[in-house]
Amino acid sequence: MHVSGRVQGVQGVHFRVATREQARAHGVCGWVRNLDDGRVEAVFKGDRSAVQHVVSWCYRGPSFAHVDHVDLQWEQPTGQEKPFFVVW
Repeated sequence: MHVSGRVQGVQGVHFRVATREQARAHGVCGWVRNLDDGRVEAVFKGDRSAVQHVVSWCYRGPSFAHVDHVDLQWEQPTGQEKPFFVVW
């Protein structure tokens, strides 16, 4: 998933950390990172309804974010599931 808008680089947005909190609160595994082009990229793994909840939250993001667009692609889960983390 890619999220664009005011989602990084602005003091106080904290999109990645807030995404990690949302994912962990709903038992979702995966990761989130900033991209060089200003977007945020995230991968979520877990129970479909829990993942859908976190994805829905990403359309709003934390209070200081402004989400313009979400590009979402559903895939079959692969690999080992680890607790959700931020790629710094």
